[in-house]
Amino acid sequence: MTEHAHQHGEKAHVVGYGQYILIWAGLMGLTGTTVALAGIELGRWVIITALTIASVKGFLVLNIFMHLRSEDRTFRLFVLVAGVVLLIFICLTFFDYAFR
Repeated sequence: MTEHAHQHGEKAHVVGYGQYILIWAGLMGLTGTTVALAGIELGRWVIITALTIASVKGFLVLNIFMHLRSEDRTFRLFVLVAGVVLLIFICLTFFDYAFR
């Protein structure tokens, strides 16, 4: 049991190297997809697709590399609230830009 898990009286959360390699490969694939889509003329959809792919990549990094899925429910709720607030600010910024 690791020291962190021992202090909190919980089981240690173990993630194998194989899962890290698969997630890394997925992140590289999504990055390649973002670069490929940048060369295609999609109009307004370029921003939406790029932000969607970036959101998926951020979700993977938070859950796997930052071990968010093994954290307490309260901490995950705080991260969710921060993400929703960030999404609101981004939407308000795009609405302001679109209707000028």
